[in-house]
Amino acid sequence: MNALRVGFFLAVRQIKRSSKWSTILIIMVMLLTFLNLVVVSGVLVGLIEGAVRANRDFYTSDVLISPLDEKDYIENTTQILSVLKTIPGVTNTTARYISSGAVEANYKERSRLNEKKESVGTLIAGINPEQEDEVTGLSSFIVEGNYLTKNSFDEVVIGSQLLTRFFPIESPGFATLDDVFVGSKVRISVGDKTREMTVVGILSSKVDEVARRAFINESQLRAMSGRNDFNVDEIAVLLTTNAESQAKFVKEALVRNGFSDDAKIQTFVDAQPKFLQDIKDTFALLGSIISSIGLVVAAITIFIVIFINAITREKYIGIMKAIGVTKTAIEASYVLQSFFYAIIGSALGLLLVYFVLVPFIAANPINFPFSDGILVAPAESTIFRLVLLVITTAIAGYIPARLITKKDTLEAILGKR
Repeated sequence: MNALRVGFFLAVRQIKRSSKWSTILIIMVMLLTFLNLVVVSGVLVGLIEGAVRANRDFYTSDVLISPLDEKDYIENTTQILSVLKTIPGVTNTTARYISSGAVEANYKERSRLNEKKESVGTLIAGINPEQEDEVTGLSSFIVEGNYLTKNSFDEVVIGSQLLTRFFPIESPGFATLDDVFVGSKVRISVGDKTREMTVVGILSSKVDEVARRAFINESQLRAMSGRNDFNVDEIAVLLTTNAESQAKFVKEALVRNGFSDDAKIQTFVDAQPKFLQDIKDTFALLGSIISSIGLVVAAITIFIVIFINAITREKYIGIMKAIGVTKTAIEASYVLQSFFYAIIGSALGLLLVYFVLVPFIAANPINFPFSDGILVAPAESTIFRLVLLVITTAIAGYIPARLITKKDTLEAILGKR
C-alpha cells in the first residue's frame, strides 16, 4: 500500500508536469480506440438489428399467428380474434388473407396472343386497410399514389420489388414488371379468377414480406379465392409495450386456450428469419475482430509513450531508486498513468456514445440498402470492452516501466546503455 501511495504521488506529479498537448493526444487515442471497440461492432450489428426491428414493426408486429405447416389457413380464426380482445396488453390486431397469385401488366400492348405475358408470381394480401395501418403503419410506405380505403374495389397497391424501375434485377428466376405507374391497369389472378384492377399506390419497404406483395381489399380477395369461412392466413398482434416478456405472455395465453392446435403462434423473436440472426452473429464477430486491431494499436501507442517517457527519465529513476523509492512504486506510477489515460478516454467515449451517437443515429438511422441501421451498444458488452481497454493499457504501461527499473541503479544514474 505504501508503494502504491508513492506511485500515485509520482504519477500525479508526472502528469501535471507533462505537456498538455501530449496528454490530450494520448487521451484522444484512448477515446478513438474506445469508439472503435464499441461503434464499429455496434454499427455492424445495428445494420441487421435495423432489419430485425423493421420486420417486427412493419410485418410480424409483437405476435404473429399463422397456419400450421399442414394447414392452408388459421382454423377458428373468429374465436382467436375474440380471445385476443380479452387478453391484457393487446392494443390491436390485423387479419390478412394471403393467396398465391400473379400480377400481369402491359397486356394491352401485346400484339400477338402467343406473345409471352409480362407477369410476376407473388402473394396477394387481402387486408382491412384501416386495421393494417394501425398495426403496421403500411400507409407510411406509399411512395407514389394513395393507400387503400375500406371502399376500394378493383384497386391494388403494389410492392416496389415487383417493379423494374424500383428493383432493377435481371435474373431469369426473379421477374419484375416494366412501365407500371399509378393509374396503370393490371390483371390480378388468384386461382382461376382474374380481374383487371387499377394501381392506386406503390409502396416501398425494406421488409421483403411487404415489398414483394400486392395488396387489395380483403372482401375482394375472399371473393376471388372463394373463401367464405372467415379463416384468415395471418394475424399480427400489436401490444402496449415492445417487451419480449409481454409477447410471451400473450402467446402462452393463446396456448392455454388450446389455439396451438389451430395455428402457429409466434412471438416476434420466434418469427424472425433465421438468416437475420445468423448474419447478426457473423457481423458481431467481424466487428470484434476489427475492434481488436484498434486495441492492439492503442496498446502499442501506450507502450511507446511510456517507454520513451521512462527512457528520458532514466537518470531520475536511478536517483529515486538510490534514495529508497522501490521499483514497485516506480512501476506503479507508470501503470497509474496508463490507467489515467485509458479511464479518461473511455469516460469521454461513454458520454459520446450514449448521449450523442446512440440517440442521434436512433433518430436518423443509417440508410443501408436493406435496412435502416442503428447503433447497438448494450451496457454489458460496452463495460466489458471498457475493462478490456483499461487492462490492456495497464499492461502496456507496466512492461516498459519494468524494463527500465530492472536496470542497475548506478548505470541508470550515469546514463550507461
